[in-house]
Amino acid sequence: MATLLTLVGLLFLCGLSLSNGCRRELLVNVDFPGQDITILFSPDAEHCQQLCTQHSSCRFFSFIRPDSTRTSNFYCYLKSSSSGQPNVQKAILGITSGYSLKPCYPDPLPCLPHVYHDVDFPGADFRTLFTADYEECQKACTSDPACQFFAFLTHTFPDPKVRYKCYLKVRFFTLGITRHGSVISGFSHRVHTTQNFNTDCCVRSLIVLFYTACEGKLFPNTDITMHSINVPLAASPEHCQALCSAHPLCASFTYVSADFKCHMKGSTQEMITRAVNGFTSGLPARFCQLDNKWLKKNYAGINFPHNDIRSFVVDNVETCQRTCTEDPNCQFFSYVANKPPARNLCYLKRVITMPAPPRIIKLANIVSGFSLKNCHYKVIV
Repeated sequence: MATLLTLVGLLFLCGLSLSNGCRRELLVNVDFPGQDITILFSPDAEHCQQLCTQHSSCRFFSFIRPDSTRTSNFYCYLKSSSSGQPNVQKAILGITSGYSLKPCYPDPLPCLPHVYHDVDFPGADFRTLFTADYEECQKACTSDPACQFFAFLTHTFPDPKVRYKCYLKVRFFTLGITRHGSVISGFSHRVHTTQNFNTDCCVRSLIVLFYTACEGKLFPNTDITMHSINVPLAASPEHCQALCSAHPLCASFTYVSADFKCHMKGSTQEMITRAVNGFTSGLPARFCQLDNKWLKKNYAGINFPHNDIRSFVVDNVETCQRTCTEDPNCQFFSYVANKPPARNLCYLKRVITMPAPPRIIKLANIVSGFSLKNCHYKVIV
């Protein structure tokens, strides 16, 4: 049976190119202080470098290694400057620094084969099972369409009741959405679907990849009242349905047009509804490919703030959308329509799509790691 592959993150990048030179080297026991954009968690410097590479504006980084005497172990500090270079370098034990691989034409689907002993990736669980060892746990993660990373409790874990337990995990990065009267936003049309793990084209959409096409079930002016397990933002009910379909725990959803919130519901025991104007509810599509018309629409009065790759002057929104589609690094865009004689601006944007645990800590008798979906191995399901 062909693997049902679910990949999320608006669209994976196909390649990157910037004017700065390619610098792959890692600088051990060197810190680039200041100039922080954001802080994420990474298990090692190589993973941190990949996060910097996929972040829209990161140019260099500093990673706090687990052997550091600081309390902020596993912190990945993403950084930037107008020159693309750090202002200061300091020799500090326990820190590794380096540069974005954007100019190096990096692998758009980086393989993350390393496992980390006595390291936990807490949170983001969606499924548990018992496996004989961490290798089997990693295979289970690789075979599960939604799994991005895992944690395995070894035979020496203090609580015998949970020894050999394998936790499969997933975390999605999503875009921000706000209202803005003079802005039109949309998505890249570069959509390619495949059921193979290894593929020459690396573009993916926020849709679930299955055998047949379907439109999905939507309930206008309806609220599903159960507790929400996750509330990302979405540009439309169809976008919300795609997010729900890609999340392994989402059983139904309610989309609120007033604030763009996509309320994912996890209950599979019942579905309690009520009539509410402006709410649209629906069910995920698990065994078909959703219609992707929502990806091809432009959304007037909606802004996708932040995550800018670059901006430039254009004549119209069609040129902005076409440029995003032609740029393999662009996932979505916002077009600012100014009144004459002001010039119209097009902002190309992207978010991180590689697996990134929400937290990483030292914890004995645990082995953690990532799915091998992007590695050159044959996966048997």
